[in-house]
Amino acid sequence: MADHKLTAAKAALSLIGPNQSIGLGAGSTIMHLVNLIANECKYAASLNFASSSFKTTQLLSARSLRVSPPALLHKLDLYFDGCDQFDAELNALKSGGGIHTTEKVLASMADEFVLLGDESKFAKHLNAAYPLVIEILPQALQIVLTKAAGMFPLATITQRMSTQKDGALISDNGNMLVDVYFTEMPNARELNVQVKMIPGVVEHSLFYHLATKAIIAGEGGVQSILPHRL
Repeated sequence: MADHKLTAAKAALSLIGPNQSIGLGAGSTIMHLVNLIANECKYAASLNFASSSFKTTQLLSARSLRVSPPALLHKLDLYFDGCDQFDAELNALKSGGGIHTTEKVLASMADEFVLLGDESKFAKHLNAAYPLVIEILPQALQIVLTKAAGMFPLATITQRMSTQKDGALISDNGNMLVDVYFTEMPNARELNVQVKMIPGVVEHSLFYHLATKAIIAGEGGVQSILPHRL
């Protein structure tokens, strides 16, 4: 069976040029891309990388690729990341890893933000298959939960709990994570603003109008998708 994520990563490799600063997210497609860069990119030693992901950073280091902490950077040439789902406007939901705050920081630094994955990630419109994840300051947890429940009365709102220890799952930034499961996905533009305006919200996992391109692969080959925005 063809590995469509590997195919998408191979297509992404062609976008990389010498002496670039490159941001990377998390996931299996990004792992493929790191290995391809290390194995096939003749100017890999000239590249500088930053990542929001502990696993990606570990792999970059293991492959002897140069890594800088995101805090030391203000600009990236390219940022590559996967997602759970994206739409025709290239609005993306990134709900699994709980590292979306740093991912957004890196995405906002980049001249070009490219979504990678297999064709199952694309939907004409975002749907309610995946939750919106909200990162919340610990002292604001209850007020954010209360306000979110008032805004979205039909949604199920659940604090993310650890499976490895007793208690809440804590983000890399020392904050709480909450999953909002909608029965029907709200308008992306309105949702982006509504949630960010709640005091105590650090970030949420909807990447609204941030991506500039998507590269996906499937049985029909590779597609490069540009945002269709009115």
